[in-house]
Amino acid sequence: MRLNGIKMANKEEIDFVLTWVDMNDPEWNRVFSQYSGKPEIEKNGVSDARFRDYGFLKYWFRGVEKFAPWVGKIHLITSGQKPEWLDTANPKINVVDHKDFIPEEFLPTFNSTVIERYMHRIPGLSEKFVYFNDDFYIIRPVTSERFFKNGLPCDISIFQYNPTWSQWYKKLKNNIRLINRHFNKREVLRQWHHKWFSKEYGSKVRMNYLLQPFPKFITLRVHHNAQPYLKQTFEEVWDNVGKELTETSRFRFRDSHDYSPELIRTWQICKGDFEPYNTYKDTKMFPLMVRPKQAIRAIRDQEYTLICLNDNVHIKNYDELMRELQDAFNHILPEKSSFER
Repeated sequence: MRLNGIKMANKEEIDFVLTWVDMNDPEWNRVFSQYSGKPEIEKNGVSDARFRDYGFLKYWFRGVEKFAPWVGKIHLITSGQKPEWLDTANPKINVVDHKDFIPEEFLPTFNSTVIERYMHRIPGLSEKFVYFNDDFYIIRPVTSERFFKNGLPCDISIFQYNPTWSQWYKKLKNNIRLINRHFNKREVLRQWHHKWFSKEYGSKVRMNYLLQPFPKFITLRVHHNAQPYLKQTFEEVWDNVGKELTETSRFRFRDSHDYSPELIRTWQICKGDFEPYNTYKDTKMFPLMVRPKQAIRAIRDQEYTLICLNDNVHIKNYDELMRELQDAFNHILPEKSSFER
């Protein structure tokens, strides 16, 4: 079956999961201030840009409908909010409140890593799903095989040393300590040699050959991307390190002692539950502070399958840039989707 020229998936359903927050919501701001103790987000060490909404969410839905019509359900995770324009009567939409899948004792939370580690508990979520941040957009046709092949997530397994210079990288180190506790590197590389040393990765695979002799895992290359997962991986991680994940779920804001979702991705890779795919060949992240024009051109010319628009509080001429990005999105996605009222 084909729709919009795209081959539809006749295999097991694949859902999308999307996280979103309306930072302009007065109630959200009130609760945020109550728990942070600070009236302004940036003073709590949490960048305004992490929560800022461009108003481009409708283009995310338009892109999915036009370029990935094979998707099953879209689970929109919010803090009890929903966009005014969203047609929640659409049968493919499932608006999910944090309280629907995160234990009450850890709510409210403003920590994305806590939200992400409980995603497998979303009611009605399919076994195979792709997780999106709301700054990631599909801008040209994509098949389900981009995310899942032979029933497994498509991913890249390349070692990369990540220095502990930020809170995020400290969490990667926390992750890898758990990975080394539960996996023997030599056994993993021997069993899944064809996946760790796939020609699919191009020149990047050299790092794996270089670090192969060392007995312990180091952190993997972190690719900010739309990430495919198996629910069973979440369940296995929780079965093995649930104590650590439960203890750190109390962090309402990001903390250097926490574990990032890279733990679940790395676990998935170490189990061999993935198919080699060089995600860099069709995905691009654009830091809007330094590459705004390139981002606008990439959207208008549909240069990639997936793009990330990385926000920053120090972007110059912000309103003008947002208008130009909106024009670019309107160029490729001018028509309303069935997700809009």
